[in-house]
Amino acid sequence: MQLRRDLMETVEGPFGLEFVKVPAGKVFLGTDKGGWIHASERPRHEVELPDFLIMTKPLSKRDVAAILGDDDDDDSPYEGMNLDLVSTISNILSNEFEGEIRTPSQSEWQRARENLDLVLQPGMTEFLADEATGNHRGAMMDGRPRVGEVIGPMAGHRVAWACHPKKQDVYARFSTPADRSLPKVVARLVVSPKREGEAVKIPDSADLARNIRSEIFWTIILGIIPSFTIPILRGFDSYAIEGWPNLLFGGLCAGFVTGAFWRPRRSTWHLDDDGKITRQKK
Repeated sequence: MQLRRDLMETVEGPFGLEFVKVPAGKVFLGTDKGGWIHASERPRHEVELPDFLIMTKPLSKRDVAAILGDDDDDDSPYEGMNLDLVSTISNILSNEFEGEIRTPSQSEWQRARENLDLVLQPGMTEFLADEATGNHRGAMMDGRPRVGEVIGPMAGHRVAWACHPKKQDVYARFSTPADRSLPKVVARLVVSPKREGEAVKIPDSADLARNIRSEIFWTIILGIIPSFTIPILRGFDSYAIEGWPNLLFGGLCAGFVTGAFWRPRRSTWHLDDDGKITRQKK
């Protein structure tokens, strides 16, 4: 349900910062599309979020200067934001709020985007709190950020949203280095309750045997069978026998190509009323 922006509570923070309260609710992340080009966005899962505060626009040069004790009247976005600067700002603000002060997690950003007019200027890239993992396997279902899972140079990369260079509200999701300052990179803050205890997570591994059976079945149906059927229907029965290696190879290739773009939809993970994770087929 879309919430009315003018009915949502605005919270004035220190240094002139303005937050909007996003009420507790659920949001879906990821996709249930079966093609392998969508593998990095699977599995689709439901996240239950508590109330949290979020800035409707990224930190400006004026905001950063005020927090760090400097003077700057420029209200344009502070470009070149990085993890160290966000950590410094969060530590300064930590005495003013209850809860975690950080960049949004993927689910918090998505929940806010669905219910608010989040501002991200064309051409800007905003990084979030989550590390750039390969997919949603192992994701927490309470909205806390995914950190400490990536080892090596990619540990400094974060999930990011980039706005189209010319079109407002047209976004692309990818990852960006956040351990160093880069042009056009900005950040906004959330104040989110600290999650206690062990989180309910999406299983780390898929049902490999089931996926293999499905891939074999659809490769036969969409690739191998048509590869042999077409020459027979055209009157080249002998080639279907003599040229079977070529037809088999062609069928496998066709099956691979169709698998890139289409396979049956995958399961969506939910939390039931008892807080247990369940998998539901759409």
